Amino acid sequence: MISGLLSALGAGLLWGLVFVTPLVLDDYPGLMLSIGRYIAFGLLALGLAWFDRRALARLGRADWIEAFKLAAIGNLLYYTTLSSAIQLAGAPLPTLMIGTLPVVIAVCANLIDRRTAGGGVQWRRLALPLAVMLGGLLLVHADTTRGATASDHDAGGYLLGVALALCALGCWTWYPIRNSRWLRARGHGLSRAWATAQGLATLPLAVFAALGFALWDDLTATPGAGFAWPLGPRPTLFVVMMFALGLAASWLGTLLWNHASARLPAALVGQLIVFETLSALLYAFVWYQRWPSAAEAAGIALLTIGVLLGVRIFRRS
Repeated sequence: MISGLLSALGAGLLWGLVFVTPLVLDDYPGLMLSIGRYIAFGLLALGLAWFDRRALARLGRADWIEAFKLAAIGNLLYYTTLSSAIQLAGAPLPTLMIGTLPVVIAVCANLIDRRTAGGGVQWRRLALPLAVMLGGLLLVHADTTRGATASDHDAGGYLLGVALALCALGCWTWYPIRNSRWLRARGHGLSRAWATAQGLATLPLAVFAALGFALWDDLTATPGAGFAWPLGPRPTLFVVMMFALGLAASWLGTLLWNHASARLPAALVGQLIVFETLSALLYAFVWYQRWPSAAEAAGIALLTIGVLLGVRIFRRS
């Protein structure tokens, strides 16, 4: 139990780095942060592929197409929209919106179950956790927008950030449902090889995205105002942080989470995903060098309670 709890906590601490990186590298576009992270992860996957070479050789054309889809939406698009949302709207609200993932995923899966199998959870049972989470998000939203509405430009950027956070939420709602359905259809024993396959699929997508972004930036930017290619204005810090994310968040964090999942009851593991949200908020407030406001603290508490209530309902079912 102790080993599993520490592993889940370690995974949450590592995954929280994903949310603070856009604040540290605020002069880098969100797309560039996503490109850098997943090029690093893809290079790491090249080394891991040797250990999974037999399992990878069994994957067919349809499997690799699926891996590219999951990599494009669950990796590149997700982190591009998330990092851009954090830069535009600040860290607290996008982080809390992503923190609703355990219940949002369960609700979407419940929709599928009720339509296809006639089962699932009754919606009236979800009213309380969803209302509690909504109240927490509204508290943080109301508190954050007080400083964001000082000008039309700030308000527009904040609203765009909220929209991008919703897009990121949609990407990572679709990804685990699609990914788990593929794994169930293929049977046991492919989890590690499938993760490596997605890393391999991510690498060419990230390289092509970098080339496309470079071409677009060259055509649209005014002289001297574009992105400083190839590694931006702070190349050393950028490279270090991208490889840190590729190793820590994309590989080691998942490894620790799998370790926790093998040692803890499923009803408990689903709730421990809250460690990621709380870690991200902790890093953000350390970066801002301030304590959360009363409204933010109340919103965090409500969101955590709502997620725990929602996960408990689905786990019992």
